[in-house]
Amino acid sequence: MTVPLLDLRAQYQNVSGEIDTALRAVVDSQAFIMGSAVKDLEKIIAEYSGAKYGIACASGTDALLLSLKALNLEPGDEVITSPFTFFATAGAIANAGGTPVFVDIEPETFNISPALITQAITDQTRAIVPVHLFGQMAPMAEITALAGDGIAIVEDAAQAIGAKQRIGDVWRIAGSVGTTGCFSFFPSKNLGGWGDGGMIVTDDASLADRLGRLRTHGGAKQYHHDEVGLNSRLDTIQAAVLAAKQPHLDAWNSARRDNAAKYGEMLAGINSVTTPVTREGNEHVFHQYTIRAERRDELLSTLRGKGIGCAVYYPKPLHVQPCFADLKYAPGAFGESEKAALEVISLPIYPELTEAQQMAVVDAIKEFYS
Repeated sequence: MTVPLLDLRAQYQNVSGEIDTALRAVVDSQAFIMGSAVKDLEKIIAEYSGAKYGIACASGTDALLLSLKALNLEPGDEVITSPFTFFATAGAIANAGGTPVFVDIEPETFNISPALITQAITDQTRAIVPVHLFGQMAPMAEITALAGDGIAIVEDAAQAIGAKQRIGDVWRIAGSVGTTGCFSFFPSKNLGGWGDGGMIVTDDASLADRLGRLRTHGGAKQYHHDEVGLNSRLDTIQAAVLAAKQPHLDAWNSARRDNAAKYGEMLAGINSVTTPVTREGNEHVFHQYTIRAERRDELLSTLRGKGIGCAVYYPKPLHVQPCFADLKYAPGAFGESEKAALEVISLPIYPELTEAQQMAVVDAIKEFYS
């Protein structure tokens, strides 16, 4: 049985009427750039995320970049983040003028280790960018305490829209804890558009205003520029698609959790596989269902040979990427990240995954290790 890593066709079949109606409204308006659907989506995502303001932009990468540019980073300013993440996290730090400072991960969750952040903070630390990897929030209570009042927190929530964490007696939603929260609407995300797209959320009114200017070449008024910004507007068509999909997000995330629970039960007896850990006080949204596997590369090849979609996120940590050679991190500097890169493999977890498809994935893994 062929099982794709992600099946967007199946998703579209379930929401085609709502999306088609939303697209028709945009076509009728002919307002393809910053049309009314963009403001509607900003309000929807801000309210959903428990934040006061939403600022739509062209991608999740730009959400990070704009947030970091708003900090006015200068040469020598340091920004702490994880080396086990998608490139955009550290790439945005460098492009905003900062120096990435990497901190290793917790092996159970793949998220940045607060205990190691403590050792990395210096007088030059301007921000921390915790990544809510694979759909589970990083330990935000500890990170917030470490940051105090003088260090900004830019949440990389690109993979975690809708994820929750109990902080004290309150459940907080990914993106609402830091100075800003950054989302990606890349088509494969839990809430994905029909192209690139991103969103920043914040509770700071003046920061929201500035981010709104930065995404439109640094000006609030056309042809008047207060500073040098970016061309990072969200297309109206993308906003319309996302607004049509958003009411289904909680149900889709719940289905992902159900599929994760089934995997956990079905893979429990395979000693060569370690299934994901959800920390107490977290509600995971399983953007990816990522296991650790012995003989990972052989398993990857075998599953693909059987028509089963799978992928490695991520095969090479950022501290050993050639573009960051000037940071002078040697192989072995971040052992947990490097070990994870050799062991992780992500399996199909999308909401429309059928029981038969999931069983085919598990049977193929069991056969491989038998």
